[in-house]
Amino acid sequence: MWLLPLAPSGPRRNSPRHLPSCSAALLLLLGSCLGVSGVATGSRRPNVVLILTDDQDEVLGGMTPLKKTKALIGEMGMTFSSAYVPSALCCPSRASILTGKYPHNHHVVNNTLEGNCSSKSWQKIQEPNTFPAILRSMCGYQTFFAGKYLNEYGAPDAGGLEHVPLGWSYWYALEKNSKYYNYTLSINGKARKHGENYSVDYLTDVLANISLGFLDYKSNSEPFFMMISTPAPHSPWTAAPQYQKSFQNVFAPRNKNFNIHGTNKHWLIRQAKTPMTNSSIQFLDNAFRKRWQTLLSVDDLVEKLVKRLEFNGELNNTYIFYTSDNGYHTGQFSLPIDKRQLYEFDIKVPLLVRGPGIKPNQTSKMLVANIDLGPTILDIAGYNPNKTQMDGMSLLPILKGASSLTWRSDVLVEYQGEGRNVTDPTCPLLSPGVSQCFPDCVCEDAYNNTYACVRTLSAQWNLQYCEFDDQEVFVEVYNLTADPDQITNIAKSIDPELLGKMNYRLMMLQSCSGPNCRTPGVFDPGYRFDPRLMFNNQGSVRTRRFSKSPL
Repeated sequence: MWLLPLAPSGPRRNSPRHLPSCSAALLLLLGSCLGVSGVATGSRRPNVVLILTDDQDEVLGGMTPLKKTKALIGEMGMTFSSAYVPSALCCPSRASILTGKYPHNHHVVNNTLEGNCSSKSWQKIQEPNTFPAILRSMCGYQTFFAGKYLNEYGAPDAGGLEHVPLGWSYWYALEKNSKYYNYTLSINGKARKHGENYSVDYLTDVLANISLGFLDYKSNSEPFFMMISTPAPHSPWTAAPQYQKSFQNVFAPRNKNFNIHGTNKHWLIRQAKTPMTNSSIQFLDNAFRKRWQTLLSVDDLVEKLVKRLEFNGELNNTYIFYTSDNGYHTGQFSLPIDKRQLYEFDIKVPLLVRGPGIKPNQTSKMLVANIDLGPTILDIAGYNPNKTQMDGMSLLPILKGASSLTWRSDVLVEYQGEGRNVTDPTCPLLSPGVSQCFPDCVCEDAYNNTYACVRTLSAQWNLQYCEFDDQEVFVEVYNLTADPDQITNIAKSIDPELLGKMNYRLMMLQSCSGPNCRTPGVFDPGYRFDPRLMFNNQGSVRTRRFSKSPL
């Protein structure tokens, strides 16, 4: 591992490089990354930058504060208007980004070690097969990580901060969950503590400076991949001093599903108190405002990064992706603040991409998911993603404007609720197993808040079908064309034949792996029901169930 000095105050064109060039043995492997996609056939293979925010929604205006990001990435490339995560929680979603797999295939089900979040099992089985590991081992890319990795990264029971995942040349990872001050970074496996001095410790700015330093000191003989994972806009929502008075007149959106009772929804949603108290509304308005304030520093990071790439003459040969690990809600269906739920505000995220061959000012309505990021980046590097066991699809044909493109019409969303099957003594009137509870006993999760959904988007249908793994076997169905706020559950009024088809499709997707996850959906011309696809490797059908153990 090579220690990377922090960036100097200004860019340096002729600074020494600290990464050795490819060895002869490595060069023999690069043939598997050349001439596959048409992108990596030139003498200069493309660089890739992935900027990942934490809990940034798309539905409630999460991109509004990021004017520079929208101008420098979105307006210079493509914005995806239908980008989803396969699980609305940090660690499962981040694992999906890294592996290109749905949660039932990478087995990260929540934010705990017991839920396989950065566990030893994850490190042994999944980390060697992430797309950065392939970029490094098979394509000779310099790989750089800075920021939040997985929520339990650095836990003593899983190798501590000394653990550096396979495939990373440069490693600047945050210990555990998002913070802005008073945190510890793993610098290539060595701990470095930070305090609360804004000029040297504010994490978003520290990540920006480390990233600029990498761009100045890296090797010019190899392409690079950077993943920059910011704490913003995750709690505790600590804004930089210069932004703490911004958006004083901004409030959480009062859309149609704000502060209303979740009628005909799962019991966890129905238990929320409606209307919310004035103190709850003040709290979530303040949280919404602070979230936006923290994003202004992310906007600065993006601007600095793009300017440095341009100064170094590398911008035109670099793809830049901007996205979030999950969405967020602030008062929808009277749930104060959190994620985890199956609704659009929690599962839909921003996705902006610019890079070589991408025309400016484009918007794509194609249904995409974060499991597509790994296959896309491998495709850009010239490595055939079909050689992997990834469930996602390469977005490169969409980015390049391919005509007559056959694309998916549905994606899977799955979540395993957190909580124990006991009653909370502070909220004795609630059902057993609740968690993430507020002082007024409104709870955001429960052990049986375990669900799976088929999110369908086709020429004729904009539909979401969900089943809960509970005693009710509760079903929620929404027609988002007529009801974009998902107020009316139409499960009891929809055509029973269609309901049955969606049930079969859901069971198939819950058991899918690799190419089987990309078969035609219910509303595609090529759709056919194949019961064999609903069986796992042990031959038992998986219906409405997640595995109860990580493996």
